[in-house]
Amino acid sequence: MSETPRIGVLNNLRAGRSGKRVSEIRALLHEHPEVVHEETESAARLPAAIARLARRDLDVLVVNGGDGTLQHALTELLVRQPFSRLPLVAPLRGGRTNMGALDLGADRDPVRGLAELLADARAGRLGARLVKRPVLRVAFDRGRRVECGMFFGVGMIRRAIALTHDLFPAGRSQGVFGAGLVTLGLVAKAVLRPREGILAPDKIQIRLDGESVPAGEFYLAIATSLERLFWRIDPFWGEGSGPVRFTCLSSGVRAIPRAALGVLRGRPGPVVRPDNGYTSARVAEARLLFDSGFTIDGEIFPSRPDESVTLGGDERLTFVRA
Repeated sequence: MSETPRIGVLNNLRAGRSGKRVSEIRALLHEHPEVVHEETESAARLPAAIARLARRDLDVLVVNGGDGTLQHALTELLVRQPFSRLPLVAPLRGGRTNMGALDLGADRDPVRGLAELLADARAGRLGARLVKRPVLRVAFDRGRRVECGMFFGVGMIRRAIALTHDLFPAGRSQGVFGAGLVTLGLVAKAVLRPREGILAPDKIQIRLDGESVPAGEFYLAIATSLERLFWRIDPFWGEGSGPVRFTCLSSGVRAIPRAALGVLRGRPGPVVRPDNGYTSARVAEARLLFDSGFTIDGEIFPSRPDESVTLGGDERLTFVRA
C-alpha cells in the first residue's frame, strides 16, 4: 500500500437508506476531492462502476450499500477481477441489511464511519482497522457461474426472504433481518403443524467435506463466513478448521423449543446433535443438490431442477472496519 492510501468509494444510491444520508455522503466526498467515487442505481451498472474504479489503482475500496451491494462487489472483485491487485474492502452500513459490515465492526452511521476511516488513512492508522474474514464462493449452474458473498441459505430462509418483502414495509426489515424473524417462526410452526406449503421441508442432498449428512429432507441449510449474524446471533457451533461455517436442520429435528436459545447463541445443549436433526460444522467445502432456489446475502436465485451448489471459502481479501 502507498504511504497515502488511494481510496475510492462505490456509492449505491438505491441501497435502502434515506435520501438525506445519501446527500450527507456526497457532501463528505465533496470535502475530499482526493477520494474518487462512482455512483450506481442498479446492480446492472455496478460492474462498469467498479471497472472505472479499478483503473485508478486503488488501495482501499469503500462500499456504501447493504449486503446485496457488497455481494455484487465481492463477486466482481474475486470472480471478474478488474483490479490488477486486490484492494482492501471497507463496507459501510448503508443498506437495508448490513450483516457483513456489522460483523466487521462498521459504525452504525455510515457518514461518520467514512469520515473516521478517511482521517485514519491520512494519519497512517489504517492498520488498526484491518479485519480478516473469508468470503463464500458459491458455484452453481453446473459450475458455469460463481457468485461471492458472506451468507448462503436454502429452504425456509429463502422462502422467508420473499415472504418478508410482503409482510414488512420497505426498509431495513426487508432483508435477512426480517427474514430471520419469519424463518424462526416458520420452523417452530412446522414442528407443531402439518408440513405443507411454505412449511414443507425441502429435499436436499448434503455433503460436508465429502461426508454425507444422512437426512434427505431439511427445513433449512445455511452457511456463512461471518462470525455473527443480525442480533449478534451465531447459529454455528460445529468444529473444524474450514472457512465455511455450515448448519442444517433436518425435517426430523426434535426439541426445538428447548434447543432454540442454545442454537441461536452457538452454545447448544445435549439434545442438539445429528441424530436429533441438528448438524453444524466448519468445512472447506459443502456440496448441495436440490430443486428449490437459494439466497446469497438476501439476493434470491430462482428454483431450477437438480441444482448443484458447491460452497467454498476465498481468503484473498482483507477488510477494513469503517
